Amino acid sequence: MKKFEFNPGQSFVGIVAAVVLGILLAFYSLILLWPQGNPYDSVKVTIPKGASLKEVSATLQDYNIIRNERSFLLAVKTLGYEKDIPAGRFKLVKASTNFEIIDQLVNGIQVNKRVTILEGWTIDVIAFELQDKIGINPDEFKNACTNELLLWKWGISEESVEGYLFPNTYLFSEEEDIQDIIGRMINEYKQRITIEFRDRMKELEMEEKEVITLASIIEGEAIYDKERPIISGVYHNRLNIGMRLQADPTIQYIIEGSPRRLLNKDLKIKSPYNTYLNKGLPPGPINNPGIESIRAALYPAKTDFLYFVARGDGYHTFSKTKEEHNIAKRKFQKIRRQLKKQQAKKDKT
Repeated sequence: MKKFEFNPGQSFVGIVAAVVLGILLAFYSLILLWPQGNPYDSVKVTIPKGASLKEVSATLQDYNIIRNERSFLLAVKTLGYEKDIPAGRFKLVKASTNFEIIDQLVNGIQVNKRVTILEGWTIDVIAFELQDKIGINPDEFKNACTNELLLWKWGISEESVEGYLFPNTYLFSEEEDIQDIIGRMINEYKQRITIEFRDRMKELEMEEKEVITLASIIEGEAIYDKERPIISGVYHNRLNIGMRLQADPTIQYIIEGSPRRLLNKDLKIKSPYNTYLNKGLPPGPINNPGIESIRAALYPAKTDFLYFVARGDGYHTFSKTKEEHNIAKRKFQKIRRQLKKQQAKKDKT
């Protein structure tokens, strides 16, 4: 059996290493657990986009979250997070030490607001909704939607992103960049346009823009999903025989202000979007359609209908001939007059 021999030199080195390690651990713990005196159980803080570590610490001092900037900066560097503190609005809960503050900034959940973009909304409507919910500048949003370099970046070969801002419910922070907001909506759109949809476009011999443009018109006409394929069938039939679409939503798109009852003079407005004057589809989408309208544009109902008119309850009456259509229009006009009289009586009482 080999006899154990005591080596004083090795023992000394081991002791020194242990002492050094202990000192480092103590220093590490001291820096990370340094109390910053944050007086709040819960506090919201906004980290500006592009802020340096020094600017982040200054922001935290302004919020009275940290008092000792030097220890905070050292703790961040010790953890290796100099470039990992994101911009956004955060909620810090019982964050009193350097470690708790840094951990919640780096790994915590940003304070986001739920923003719902509805089917059929235009860029203008979306811009003002985002202004209301997260305070963005609507003019800057609209400018970004038509910026040529940004369109190239997003892979949109059109003059604007109209039609490609997918309707959905999103979580956006108040500090989120406008370009990032638009990019997320476009990415959502791209994820919804499946290989099946693209194959169907080829079958129909339609460009993507044509499909989305038609879908946007369907979106402007239909309230109920079950009618969307039928309305699509009417428009496909008209396109196939070279008949003008005469779609009211395209007129609403070119008149100023909120949607209203159209007048005969509105139908004579000179615009490439006026489908009463011009044959074929307008130059581009007139709103941002939802998935059901896109699907309807790609899979129209097989029908002989060439006309439809509202019937006053959200549904439409479909007709094959102009004569049938005129009868349906007179019925709707009668209903409209009756409703107008009833409203007048209510206003008097």
